[in-house]
Amino acid sequence: MGQATPEQVTLMLRLYELRREPRLRAARERILTDFFPQTLEDAKQELTLGTEKNAEFRMAASYWEMVAGIANRGLMDEDLYFETTLEPWVLFEKPRPILADWRAATKTPFFFSQLEEHCKRLEAWREKRAPGAMESFRQRLALMAKARAAAQA
Repeated sequence: MGQATPEQVTLMLRLYELRREPRLRAARERILTDFFPQTLEDAKQELTLGTEKNAEFRMAASYWEMVAGIANRGLMDEDLYFETTLEPWVLFEKPRPILADWRAATKTPFFFSQLEEHCKRLEAWREKRAPGAMESFRQRLALMAKARAAAQA
């Protein structure tokens, strides 16, 4: 287990404070519970420019991309960070299957690159400590997506 410095703990607490901002909290909640794109077209429809849902997605995604960039540079104790949150992985997992198409369509090969790198390490870290847990999370997300699709049908 790593030894977090006081500066790293202060940074993590500050990032947690930012997560509690009401608009960001609502944006994160919407993505976690109401964003399940199966194709790039689904994502485009759900995230129409100028809509509140688009603004919320950009807010939450940019927050976690920023946090991932900070973590990727070693500015936080990774053990402490990985022990305390799975949310960036969940956010990344949702568009992961369509990410190559999304990057190609926007001509932005680095779109979600910080989260991608970060989530690979987070998943490996968690899998080492709890084998099978990440696949279980994926299955729960798939069930949530099916339930949402059924409710909309």
